[in-house]
Amino acid sequence: MADMSQGSTWIGQVVTPDELITEGAVVTVDGKIAWVGQASQIPAEFDAVPIVELQSNSMIIPGLVDVHCHGGGGASFPDAESLEQVEVAATEHLKHGTTTLIASLVTAPIDVLEKRAALLAEATRRGLIQGIHYEGPFLSEARCGAQDPRYLIPATPEVTKRLVNAAEGMAVTMTIAPETCLDDQGKESVRILAEGDILPSWGHTDCSVDQAKSAIQTGIDALKATEGIVRGGRATATHLFNGMRPLHHRDPGPVPAFLSAAKSGEIVVEMINDGIHLEPALVAEVLNLVGRDNAVFVTDAMAAAGMADGSYVLGPQEVRVEGGVARLAHGNAIAGGTSHLLDGVRTAVVKGEVDLVDAVYLASAQGAKILGLKDRGRLEQGMRADLVVTDDNLFPVTVVREGKEVA
Repeated sequence: MADMSQGSTWIGQVVTPDELITEGAVVTVDGKIAWVGQASQIPAEFDAVPIVELQSNSMIIPGLVDVHCHGGGGASFPDAESLEQVEVAATEHLKHGTTTLIASLVTAPIDVLEKRAALLAEATRRGLIQGIHYEGPFLSEARCGAQDPRYLIPATPEVTKRLVNAAEGMAVTMTIAPETCLDDQGKESVRILAEGDILPSWGHTDCSVDQAKSAIQTGIDALKATEGIVRGGRATATHLFNGMRPLHHRDPGPVPAFLSAAKSGEIVVEMINDGIHLEPALVAEVLNLVGRDNAVFVTDAMAAAGMADGSYVLGPQEVRVEGGVARLAHGNAIAGGTSHLLDGVRTAVVKGEVDLVDAVYLASAQGAKILGLKDRGRLEQGMRADLVVTDDNLFPVTVVREGKEVA
């Protein structure tokens, strides 16, 4: 029998995947969610579970899931040389509500990527992060953004195998420019990713609409050919609109192909909803078009997240942050985000007028679905007890992971 004293009852405005329970409660026992519903209807069996005193108007949302993050708290995953540095970056986001985090690398020499992947694989085994995202090196030089063009290369099976092996089963996604995987070598590289339980993520691309469609189909075919389902079974588009040829009425580029594929449920489009990378109204319109089940909020955060303006690094590149906006020190390209995922939820609700339930879903349940994680991302009975208590303005107050207060 569960020890009820090892749990907590949280009472406030509860955000589930389907509704806002204004006078709700979440009961956690032994690291799991034992019950969710109206506070007035808590079953008697949970009478012995201690009630946590919260401020009035507190909101209770699921722990957030970020599938694209380069760092925070002054530490950078692409530059980390120790588990302590990885922990600094992960903790910065954890204390702001992100209880499941994917660590993103950037383009670098292959031997450097292998070394970083090995470190992040160990960090994953230790529970500091949930897995690895390779952003590069198979990207377009014309749309490389903050990626170092010196190390961009065409997709080849040989390099793909090296990166898959270096991650020791802990890589979950890889960003690839569609134009790099149109030939046999590129298609074989995508197949190798799928066999390694790694989802392709289309981005950093200067491709045409037809090339994007071809790559999307290559990904679909590769994922279907594997035994079982790779993660959540759908490829993604890396930070939609950013790092790709812009939409033009005579030169449409990849954006309409990504939107169409998302609307039909074939892929999921990432959006950096920090108010800098994308206008919040555009984010809202994309959601109106493709629906919440086909989009996900990410931070693309780098080391400056949670830090003051100043100089930072992102892989081989120097970055200058001014007014919270990160740009390459040599050039003007935006070099990642400086926000936390909860900031994106707030921006969606306050500036984009996105429904609160949908905004939370895009930052929690959807990321878990992409990764194939069925035990988190939702405040539902049986889920892992990951939750965030916020004030009524969606600023974090308390963070709980697996039933334990961690921030």
